[in-house]
Amino acid sequence: MMQQRSLGKTGVSLSVVGFGAIIFLKEGPEFARNTVARAIDAGVNYFDMGPYGKGQAEEIAGLAIKPYRDRIFLAEKTGERKKEGAAAGLRQSLERMRTDYFDLYQLHGVRTIEEVETIVGPGGALEAFVEARDAGLVRFLGFSAHSEETALALMAHFNFDTVLFPVNYVCWYQGHFGPIVIDKAQENDMGILALKTLAKKPWTDGKRPEGSKTWYSPVDTYEEAKLALQWTLSRPVTSCVCPGDVEYLWWMIDAEGEVAPLTAEEKTAIVNSTVGITPIFPMEPAKV
Repeated sequence: MMQQRSLGKTGVSLSVVGFGAIIFLKEGPEFARNTVARAIDAGVNYFDMGPYGKGQAEEIAGLAIKPYRDRIFLAEKTGERKKEGAAAGLRQSLERMRTDYFDLYQLHGVRTIEEVETIVGPGGALEAFVEARDAGLVRFLGFSAHSEETALALMAHFNFDTVLFPVNYVCWYQGHFGPIVIDKAQENDMGILALKTLAKKPWTDGKRPEGSKTWYSPVDTYEEAKLALQWTLSRPVTSCVCPGDVEYLWWMIDAEGEVAPLTAEEKTAIVNSTVGITPIFPMEPAKV
């Protein structure tokens, strides 16, 4: 079965490859059933959901996941920043996903300090999160962010259980993006979940090919995917959430079976492979 790692201080162990809900976007029930069953057979036990496509992804995922609910760690997200919206979003997601609780509830895509101030202030979404945990609707609380500054600010305001953050080889070496957040999360004994493992660069001229579910250009080959996954798993990461297109999930599952500790030669090759590539997350000033 697939390798599992401990999720920070939660006492939970997750598969090192996670299933990203955007895979379900613009797909049908049969696709969802077959994809979920195949992923679970491969050892995936971490499913990271979100209300993509105005809830369409949750609707078809709920039916597909329901038979396996007691075998998986089910995470959910909300883009709401105020208490009322976050509480309502949670209730709606529980209904769509046909479950009584989520294992992890996350603030989604926090980008600015102004958002952080709203979230943690009076009447902010954090109040709804804590109340949901106290009521047994969620077990653990976390957030995702694409900004070092906002990630650090959220960690400073509340003892979150997890952080979902880009941990990507190109961003790390060419954007100097990620180390400070990983270090702080470790200091707080948080579970670290990785986004954008297989990201490579922005799309040429910013034009996404028709049919692609990723806003960035991913790796081009299976060998690149294997090295990218191998690199991210060399960091203190629990699990790597797959990109939106299902083919990359199968690449990651296959690659996991071949992943070994990086050799000195592989480390050098990975660093050299990033030279001249524009990262999707460049360096930004991060404030502790």
